[in-house]
Amino acid sequence: MNNNPLLSIQNLKVHFKSFEGVVLAVDGVDLDIAPGEAVGLVGESGCGKSVTALSILRLLPKRSAQIGGSIIFAGRNLLEADEEELLNIRGNSVSMIFQEPMTSLNPVMTIGDQIAEALVLHQNFTWNNARRKAVEMLDQVQIPSPQSRSRDYPHSLSGGMRQRAMIAMALSCRPKLLLADEPTTALDVTIQAQIMDLMLRLKDKLNTAILLITHDLGLIAEMVSRVIVMYAGQVVEEAPVRELFKKPLHPYTRGLMGSVPKLGQKFIAGRKQLDEIKGIVPSLQRLPPGCRFNPRCPSVIGKCLEQTPAMVRIETQRRVRCWLAESVE
Repeated sequence: MNNNPLLSIQNLKVHFKSFEGVVLAVDGVDLDIAPGEAVGLVGESGCGKSVTALSILRLLPKRSAQIGGSIIFAGRNLLEADEEELLNIRGNSVSMIFQEPMTSLNPVMTIGDQIAEALVLHQNFTWNNARRKAVEMLDQVQIPSPQSRSRDYPHSLSGGMRQRAMIAMALSCRPKLLLADEPTTALDVTIQAQIMDLMLRLKDKLNTAILLITHDLGLIAEMVSRVIVMYAGQVVEEAPVRELFKKPLHPYTRGLMGSVPKLGQKFIAGRKQLDEIKGIVPSLQRLPPGCRFNPRCPSVIGKCLEQTPAMVRIETQRRVRCWLAESVE
């Protein structure tokens, strides 16, 4: 853990009320991010990545979500902040790029005005200056004809353009922390590279920290310095990116690495297949006893079926939640 983190999440737990009972979507997550650091958060759909990010900005539904633990940002526990304080933080010192731009953009405001509004509210811009700055931001994220596009409404833009407009909005106030939830899902490879380059330049120029949530391990390898792997609501491994790719310690992490196609991999008569993690992520309402990964783990032993492993530190910068971690090491 970093001694002076910009963001420090300790024992984060998020419960949701449902018709079938209470769902523990995030269970005891610890996460630190230093100023200017890029951290990757990976795992299968439903493991709690997006819920963790939404918890930071307190954007989960109040009626059904209950959050416990602490989320310390710049010395302030955001779980104790009032709504006015949160409004000053959201979109200003902490910005988020959402996974679904069409449901996150205001359909009755032009793209330019949505970007300008954040500048007026948080950076004391006049509307005229804010609209000019919005055009500059649209140009930076490679939207063609940014002047005319700034006057368009979200429905008239393609999915990729909407995502780029949302990225321009998130970057406009020069945040200290950027939460990026699958930021390049709707973009082609060329635009994806441009957006990643823009985010990295922001990080270097403004010392902006980035929490990158993605399924793309290639993106993780290029973008971040440290990786956190989640499974079924828990962190199961944390390591510097090079060490994780060189020697993953948790069986789930090894499964993720093995399922990625490799350059030069040979397929003979269609019989060579990618490795896979057998089975599915367990229901958060019917979690298996012991280790949550044990129904899918190829290395399971008797202890895994009965006792829940704790998160243990293997090296200075490495943690893992596995009974076999020491033998793997």
